[in-house]
Amino acid sequence: MSPKMLPGRAHPLGATWDGAGTNFAIYSEHAEWVELCLFDQPNAPETARIRLPERTTYVWHGYIHGLQPGQLYGYRVHGPFQPNDGLRFNSKKLLIDPYAKALAGQVDWSSSIFPYQPGNGDADLSFDEGDDAAGMQKCVVVNPYFDWEEDRPLGLPLSDSIIYELHVKGFTKRHVEVPEALRGTYAGLAAKPSVQYLKRLGVTAVELMPVHAFLNDKHLTEKGLSNYWGYNTTNFFSPDARYSGSGDLGGQVAEFKTMVKTFHREGIEVILDVVYNHTAEGNHMGPMLSFRGVDNSTYYRLVGDQPRYYMDYTGTGNSLNARHPQVLKLIMDSLRYWIEEMHVDGFRFDLASTLARELHDVDRLSAFFDIIHQDPAISQAKLIAEPWDVGDGGYQVGNFPAGWAEWNGRYRDNVRRYWKSDDGQLSDLGYRLTGSSDLYDRDGRRPSASINFVTAHDGFTLHDLVSYNDKHNEANGEGSADGTNDNYSWNMGVEGPTDDPGIIERRERQKRNFIATLLLSQGVPMILGGDEISRTQNGNNNAYCQDNETTWVDWGLDDRKIALLEFTQKLIQMRRDHPSLHRRKFYQGRAIRGTEEKDIVWLRPDGQEMTDEEWDLGWVRCLGMLLNGETIGEVDEAGEPIKDDTFLIMLNCHHEPIQFFVPKPPEAEKWEIVIDTNDPALEANTRFADTGTAIDLAPLSLVVCREPKPPSVSRLLTTERQ
Repeated sequence: MSPKMLPGRAHPLGATWDGAGTNFAIYSEHAEWVELCLFDQPNAPETARIRLPERTTYVWHGYIHGLQPGQLYGYRVHGPFQPNDGLRFNSKKLLIDPYAKALAGQVDWSSSIFPYQPGNGDADLSFDEGDDAAGMQKCVVVNPYFDWEEDRPLGLPLSDSIIYELHVKGFTKRHVEVPEALRGTYAGLAAKPSVQYLKRLGVTAVELMPVHAFLNDKHLTEKGLSNYWGYNTTNFFSPDARYSGSGDLGGQVAEFKTMVKTFHREGIEVILDVVYNHTAEGNHMGPMLSFRGVDNSTYYRLVGDQPRYYMDYTGTGNSLNARHPQVLKLIMDSLRYWIEEMHVDGFRFDLASTLARELHDVDRLSAFFDIIHQDPAISQAKLIAEPWDVGDGGYQVGNFPAGWAEWNGRYRDNVRRYWKSDDGQLSDLGYRLTGSSDLYDRDGRRPSASINFVTAHDGFTLHDLVSYNDKHNEANGEGSADGTNDNYSWNMGVEGPTDDPGIIERRERQKRNFIATLLLSQGVPMILGGDEISRTQNGNNNAYCQDNETTWVDWGLDDRKIALLEFTQKLIQMRRDHPSLHRRKFYQGRAIRGTEEKDIVWLRPDGQEMTDEEWDLGWVRCLGMLLNGETIGEVDEAGEPIKDDTFLIMLNCHHEPIQFFVPKPPEAEKWEIVIDTNDPALEANTRFADTGTAIDLAPLSLVVCREPKPPSVSRLLTTERQ
């Protein structure tokens, strides 16, 4: 016997348990009627099918008294099946609630999840009568109550941030100190060995690759592979249960919250990589999982004069229709949910240019940006754009509005080219080292708008970047045709593993060069998880489908990996200690406050200041950057000027050694050498350089000198770490 359905409320959307029962509400502008289906088990037949009794401004809703958390459900939406008009309703297909807070089970591709009958190129115009409920995921009514113990988002300044990009499963799957049952889960990431490692490393935020519920692509499952990265979203509210050690009947929500609370206790923020630009339903030949069957023409960008087809700015088959008020509401409600209910600290938006498209052009003033800017919760979170998509005009680095930070692809490219010794990189490198003012200063943004990175999940790891010239993606089953043709890689003429000690050492030095450059640049550094311990994918630069030891972090650390880890920790600590290395404002390159002191001086190897003409000489590959700690231009809480040590950073991308004559420090008699990528084990107070003497810069190396000052003069921003 079906439970009694009361009218309920039109808001909030989704399934909402209030302690006495559950309210169901779903938006569909073009539906004729909607049925709620209830299930006892993910793979069991439905126990009830109930028509939602009310519709209020396109929201269908009803309330069931006594229905408890843990209840499984789905929808069948009735309406016209007219693909040529953009309408694809098929009530034979069970649908995921767009606002579901948790999903149980996995999609079975052998079930009838396509709304049409398989056939020729016009097959999507046919109507399939098969019921797919047995092979569909089920939504879960969740208990929203959780003891946060006064936890709140940390609100760390973005300018002080050091971001660590990681995969929830890959980070702990091979970690022998994490309990085996927790490896690869949210709980495993929150386990003491994981959290303490990140805390000792010194990062301030983890950026989690997609945790929204996602679909394993059919073509991958047929090849025995899977969508490891997760950029194939099924639902924007549900944490994916594959990363849950608590099962998939709602426990994944509490487990995720516990993970966030644990990170916050240790002073580490949580940023989510989110994919609001497309969904897992693909193009007109894709499956019917949720949005397509709920209201296709509302949720997707359709081709104007041929609404049977989908606009595709993402290369995935469809693009979410961010122009529609309900879709904008969906995105905003999702962001707000993850901030207010899940306590995350920010978001990295995959292919964010797609969300900015009003018509075909990318519009900086689109409704998407307007709504985020005025939202009191979302506007205060960390907002990071991947500022490109695959459509015309989609490369928008530097063009996102105030309040947004961006993955700076130009930083990655320039730094890689410089350390590869390419000609003509010096002028651009100067901008990248100092926060890319050429991209972000014109609209009032700060250096923190630039998220600097050398490597990310998409591409070579750092170890592979210096070890391979060519991608080796054979395991992906596409003949290595997939992935970017990365022409910024660098090696010593031998690809892959080698026993040659000279080649090994040069590769290690090049890794240190990249890490040092990243952590000494103004802006916000992002480290690819595992780079600090030489994680390798054996030359695979597109490991999106490799859920195996290719992508899982190997925690078996030898002496060489430990040395790189310690070098990285040292640089992170130095960056966090010294405001000169993460200023909130751009360097000006001129005298400060009427004095004769410049805040930054660019030097030639002879110790003299570079001329404007020398910046454009393509053959110049060595330069020095003097950061004057007396001229930071900021004040502390008492209104006193913040001062710091003065640093001299020297970079040599020549394949030959160079002598660099150091100038006189502003106040001291000599420089202390604190970083040398040719001498990574350098101990404090062991090497000094007198004024006017030459420092020998090894081939392909970076050296940092510090002007020693009494601790009372240097206002250190040290964060004590356990």
